[in-house]
Order: sequence, then structure tokens, then C-alpha cells
Amino acid sequence: MKHELPKLTYSYNALEPYIDTATMELHHSKHHANYVNKLNEALEKHPELFDMSLEDLLKSISSVSEDIKTAIKNNGNQIYNHNIFWQVIKPQNEKGGEEPKGKLAEKINEKFGSFEEFKKSFSGLAVGLFGSGWVWLFINKSNELEIKQYSNEGNPLSEGKPLLTLDVWEHAYYLKYQNRRAEYIENWWNVVDWEKVGEWFEK
Repeated sequence: MKHELPKLTYSYNALEPYIDTATMELHHSKHHANYVNKLNEALEKHPELFDMSLEDLLKSISSVSEDIKTAIKNNGNQIYNHNIFWQVIKPQNEKGGEEPKGKLAEKINEKFGSFEEFKKSFSGLAVGLFGSGWVWLFINKSNELEIKQYSNEGNPLSEGKPLLTLDVWEHAYYLKYQNRRAEYIENWWNVVDWEKVGEWFEK
């Protein structure tokens, strides 16, 4: 089956004032949708690949035909990244922005010293990322929490289990924040869905 743009569980204006309505609509219905369309166009050249899940397709990218490898790598990873990104944010009136609890909170404190120290480290990588890309929290192959920045479409899918990501491409914040990336990052913490991240961590 062809890949589809996922529906959001909240409206485009639900994350105001931290992420504005215009950005959400453009980001989801244009940028994310464009990645989906381009991936489907590439896969039409090798329709047997429609039988694979997106995650399996990305994990087996080395064996994909050279004529569509770049299109799958770029668009497929951007779809995957955005799919995660939309799921780890939610409106503040639905408890977005609350601190992590339970085993995840314990692991964050153990690894980073405190939740505030974790936020400083994560935000620092996001502010300092040169150009466009993503910052991720994931469980690495040593079963430890790790924060890492990735350029362009990068993610830790081949390195462990992704838990949380922040989009620091300019299209994610420029309409509202212009060049004030640090302000966007600071405000983003107010809509992080730690309940969802905690569920994934428990699994």
C-alpha cells in the first residue's frame, strides 16, 4: 500500500502559543505531505517495496536499487522523523509539557543528573546544530539513554530505539520565531508529551 500522511490527534491551533497555527498547517500539510508524495513516486518504480513497512524499508536501505536509494533515504527518513515528532508533542491543556514520571524519570536522573540537566544538554545540541536537522533522545545498543544531533534527515533508527525528537529545520519554526531558534526550543518543552515517551521507554 502507498504511504499516507498521518492524521494528527490535535488541531493545527492546539499548540498555540508555543507552536503557531500557520507553522503547523504548513509543516504538516505541505512539508510532511511532500515527503510522502515523493516517496510514493520513487516506490512506483519498484512497487514490490510498497509491501514493506516504512521502518523496514529504511533499515534495509543498503539493498535498495540505486535509482531510488537517495529518494528513499531522504524522503523516507523525513517521513519517519515527522511521524515521531507529531506523536511526542501535545497541547498543554492535555498535560503537554509535564515532566517525565516513573522509570523514564529515574533513568533520566541517573544518566544526566536531573531533568533540568537533561534539558540543558538536549537544548544545547538543538541550538548548536549547524544548518537543518534533528535532535534525538534514544535508547542505544548498550541499553543507555543517549542524546544526539543529526543533520538533514538523520535519525538513530539503526543505532537503537528512538524516544523523543525535535525538528530544527527552519520550516519548523521560522514563521513565528525567525532566527530565534533558542526561543523556539525553549517553548517547545511546554508541549512535549512525556506520557507518550514514557510508554515507548517502558516497551
